[in-house]
Amino acid sequence: MNVENYFISTFCSSGSHIGDDGALIGKWVYSKDLFFENVHFKRTWLSYYQIGYKAMIINISDAIAMNAIPKYALLGVAMPKSMSLSQMDELSSGIQAAASKYNIEIIGGDTIGNSKLDLSVTIISESTAPLTRRGLKRGDIIAYTGELGKSAKQLRYLLAGGSVHTQWRFVSPQLRQSFVMQSRRYLRCGMDISDGLFSDMEKLCNANRMGIRFQRKIEKKIGCSGEEYEMLIAFPPHRLSAIRRIAARNRTTITPVARAVRGSYVNRCKRHHF
Repeated sequence: MNVENYFISTFCSSGSHIGDDGALIGKWVYSKDLFFENVHFKRTWLSYYQIGYKAMIINISDAIAMNAIPKYALLGVAMPKSMSLSQMDELSSGIQAAASKYNIEIIGGDTIGNSKLDLSVTIISESTAPLTRRGLKRGDIIAYTGELGKSAKQLRYLLAGGSVHTQWRFVSPQLRQSFVMQSRRYLRCGMDISDGLFSDMEKLCNANRMGIRFQRKIEKKIGCSGEEYEMLIAFPPHRLSAIRRIAARNRTTITPVARAVRGSYVNRCKRHHF
């Protein structure tokens, strides 16, 4: 267990709401992610607009992954005192653009001065048919949406001194809201791929006390690529055709990679945090 998972485990109990992309309480889902300078991004990589937009989108992803409709957001922003008013306006515009795209109302939060730019976003969403990480059964197909690997490739390019393209996945992740909503009735469980396919498969297996048998070879550079924000899903084999039809309608692809089996699965990727 890495130190991040250990710290989280200290808050868990038998009746804990911890363990999914968000905390499900009644019909409401509460989720929070941090977006910190020099941990998740550098200001030399992204414009202030892009920083604000991505900070919101990666948080909205948790709601989408649980088949929830995001409604409200609370912001925590720690800003360098050197930031100009025009830079603050640009940051705000990026935050508001992402919020507006998903009809989210920003209802409050807190701001402080800081030595660097750090953002914390809490999303409050609503769901009548939540998709959680639990429910995996032996023989289920485990698959992912879209294409993986680009985020890590783009990060390596940035670390080497390259510049970003506005349509890059690293800058502007594409969420799968319509696909999740339309396919929910066929899915056993699911989550977004934020820490990498292999890392998130481990979380899915741990939540269900199951193992996996890979059906195809996945290169490490793809399996360990974090911040993809695609969907990792599981469903009964006889639902594959229906899932593919829904994916085609939503212009995405489905890649089955494994079957659920008895046992456990241990991810071998380097941890993205800590």
